[in-house]
Amino acid sequence: MSSTEIRNSRPTVLVTGATGAVGRHLVATLLARGVAVRALTRKPEDANLPEGVEVVAGDLAEASTLGSQVFEGVDRAFVFPARGVGVFMAAAVAAGVQRFTVLSSLAAAMEFPRDHDSASQLHHSAVEAAVTERTDGWTILRPGTFANNLLEWRWQISSGAPIRAPYLSSAQAPVHEFDVAEAAAETLLSDDHIGQIIPITGPQALTRTEQVATLSAALGREIPLIEITADEFRAETAQFIPEPIMKMLLDYWSDTLTTPDRARPATTVTGKPGRTLAEWAEDHRADFGA
Repeated sequence: MSSTEIRNSRPTVLVTGATGAVGRHLVATLLARGVAVRALTRKPEDANLPEGVEVVAGDLAEASTLGSQVFEGVDRAFVFPARGVGVFMAAAVAAGVQRFTVLSSLAAAMEFPRDHDSASQLHHSAVEAAVTERTDGWTILRPGTFANNLLEWRWQISSGAPIRAPYLSSAQAPVHEFDVAEAAAETLLSDDHIGQIIPITGPQALTRTEQVATLSAALGREIPLIEITADEFRAETAQFIPEPIMKMLLDYWSDTLTTPDRARPATTVTGKPGRTLAEWAEDHRADFGA
């Protein structure tokens, strides 16, 4: 079936994780394309999704919540990488859902030694297996680091406190969540990407210093930045960051000192250049108190 035929048939697309950063953009993109959208969330009363979205209650890991009201009329679904997603997949396949686009992580590709047995790799590889072991109708999206991770600095930036961070010369290619959502929409509305694993990054690798400078330019104010050691970072943040995540972050930043992220925007899927970090910063000015 062609992309045009799928659009004209007005499929109902089930979106899990619809209240998340990618999910909200995906819902908006699908609605703009005339697609019927059903959003699955544990708290429908708090969803705050656009008019026209059918919101249903359910939990991906609780089979008792995944009844006919979730899957009726649905032939394709966006799979958010929640724990226990195998329960959702079993119910979806049994209900006749045929196509799945899965949100995973570039860590699952295990391209670097740091990825092997990292917190992200272990989790997302299990999510991918939960899908691929139950159906052949899958597409997997593997984003690299999200630009949204920079929101962890919003308190410092809005308050004027300095950012204290290690490995300021390491270079990553942060991806705008909207690029991931648009890639998800394309793969859900076309059968052209069945069986494909699609890496997605931002269009350019920038050092952490350059990332802060990009935020500074978008916000129109100086952002103090202090480089600290990995040990200092660990001591200052250990109470907030679990050890497996701490190790994953420090390994990633350390590795990208010498081997910057390779830019792999989703252009081949969306037909558009990836959104720059400057564009992301403009879109998120309000999050930083601007």
